[in-house]
Formats: sequence, structure tokens, C-alpha cells
Amino acid sequence: QPLLVESGGGLVQPGGSLRLSCATTDSTMQYYIVGWFRQAPGKEREGVSIISTTGTNTNYADSVKGRFITSRDNAKNTVYLHLHNLKPEDTAVYYCAVGNQYYPDTKYRGPNSWDHWGQGTQVTVSS
Repeated sequence: QPLLVESGGGLVQPGGSLRLSCATTDSTMQYYIVGWFRQAPGKEREGVSIISTTGTNTNYADSVKGRFITSRDNAKNTVYLHLHNLKPEDTAVYYCAVGNQYYPDTKYRGPNSWDHWGQGTQVTVSS
């Protein structure tokens, strides 16, 4: 099974940008649908985005639509989440997950709805 490695989190001021990466340690990323999720302290995990295997189809949670963009470079076995115009309420641990089902929305359906999960990367938005 692939190992997912996330990177790119950090501390950023409101209005700033970050790019998160989710990479597989083998060449299987191209076969996976990828979801991004986040979990803030004391809150339930929520879906952020989903991207199809080719990148042709994407979907976003209403809270991030117009600010976040997910993309992928299958040649690099990597999927990205570009975060723009960040707000303090975006502060959370961000997780990527891979699977074989393109869900009709970004709703979090539980850990078993995806095949593999990354370890998470912290994003903190604060002045």
C-alpha cells in the first residue's frame, strides 16, 4: 500500500497563501481520487476538496470555494492544495486521503470511506 507524505503547512498571516502537497512514495497516485480534509481543535473533521484521477473534475466545500484550488501532477505522484486569502477559521490540521470513488460532494464520510490517509500537516492562520 502506498505511503502518503504531506508537506507545506505552516504559520501564515490572514490573507496569505500556502501550498500543501500530498505525495505517494510509489507511482500509484495517478490511479487515485484524492480528497483533502481538515480538522480544527474541538471540531469534527470536514471535507475541503476532491479531485479526480486526471484532475478534470474537482469539487470544493462552500467555505473554501473561490479561495482554495486542488491540482495534481501525476508525473510527480503529487496532489496539491493551494490555499489563498487565508482566514483564521482555516486554522486546522489538513489531511489528504486517496481512494477509488469520486464522491458527489466533499462531505466527510468517515475514515473507511478512503483507502489511505496522510499524516496531516498543520496550517495556522494568525497575525
